[in-house]
Amino acid sequence: MSDAISPLATPFPDLPAIAGVTPRIARAGYKNWGRCDLTYVELAEGTTVAGVFTRNVCCSSEVELGRQNIVQGQARALVVNAGNSNAFTGYRGREAVEQIMAQVADHLGCAKEQVFVSSTGVIGVPLPKDKAREGVVNALAAPSCSWEDAARTISTTDTFPKGATATAMIGGVKVTISAIIKGSGMIAPDMATMLGYLFTDAAVTPGFLQECLSAANTRTFSCITVDSDTSTSDTVLAFATGHAGNAPLSSVDDAGADAFAAAVHDVCRQLAHLVVRDGEGASKFIAVTVSGAVSDESAHRVGLAIANSPLVKTAIAGEDANWGRVVMAVGKAGEPADRDKLSIGFGGVWAARDGLPLADYDEAPVAAHLKGQDVTVEVDLGLGEGRAQVWTCDLTHGYISINADYRS
Repeated sequence: MSDAISPLATPFPDLPAIAGVTPRIARAGYKNWGRCDLTYVELAEGTTVAGVFTRNVCCSSEVELGRQNIVQGQARALVVNAGNSNAFTGYRGREAVEQIMAQVADHLGCAKEQVFVSSTGVIGVPLPKDKAREGVVNALAAPSCSWEDAARTISTTDTFPKGATATAMIGGVKVTISAIIKGSGMIAPDMATMLGYLFTDAAVTPGFLQECLSAANTRTFSCITVDSDTSTSDTVLAFATGHAGNAPLSSVDDAGADAFAAAVHDVCRQLAHLVVRDGEGASKFIAVTVSGAVSDESAHRVGLAIANSPLVKTAIAGEDANWGRVVMAVGKAGEPADRDKLSIGFGGVWAARDGLPLADYDEAPVAAHLKGQDVTVEVDLGLGEGRAQVWTCDLTHGYISINADYRS
């Protein structure tokens, strides 16, 4: 974790313990650093699991095995390694993951397919099996830790630990979700984006848990971007222990299902925003709202074209209300747009309407808005009812510095 904290950082919340979930941390020594770098989370028998994974075709063995294991819908443990992504490492990388799975499964007396592994860090270096083995041994013997410690341990270039929580009522029973996430760079909305883990005491079938997580992902994690780069390791997993004692949720028609789905979405949205707020070198959190598109999907793609534009991001970093760069980004998106119907604004103030600068446009309130840490960009295409919102951050020299020195 970086020593310099993002100016957009927020304090780590008070995350409740989740019945049936025990987090522990240990040091495996994947890098030459004096910190814990392995998080182990033990899950009660009967825990169900759902997941979404990166679509990057050069993904890690952790992602490949996770995709396979998620099908059986049961989980007993999670292991997260920090400092080494174990991606692009061939059979040696896969052997290291399978070793961890077998080691934990033997300890718990469960099937190895119920052990989920994630790794994050440098690409192209096989995960050292000896260090992984010793790290797991240390973790199995470690005392339980706080969620904040677990969040710090899974971090790499993050500048602050990230967590979120929400509750829901299911048939008169209160259920709780506590979640942690890591992510700062190599963030783009092609599914998952970063490593995130949700833990709940609700009783939920694997199928409905997957339905809730996938729907939330579409409207949260798949709506953020820091640098347009999708990671080789991106994973979001949700675990449900069932220890709250509610009647198990299996479909949207069950009592309380809508409340639970809303809580999952709320947690995912909080986590997604935290990742953007810790974007490498970020000084501003940017919300881009696109309306008037021919469809929601089209609005989403236009929003991403704006959010991923280096010219837009650097203009906002420089607090320059250069709305011409937004026009450019809309035009390059490859989506239906009409120059003569396009409207653009910042902070609720329209700079251009129907393809023309406003005659009475006053840049002073826009300039004041851009000096703040939270910036909004509004675009109305004037073509239909499609609407979307995406979130990003500005692009500063800090991003270059962090990534130029990343492997050292």
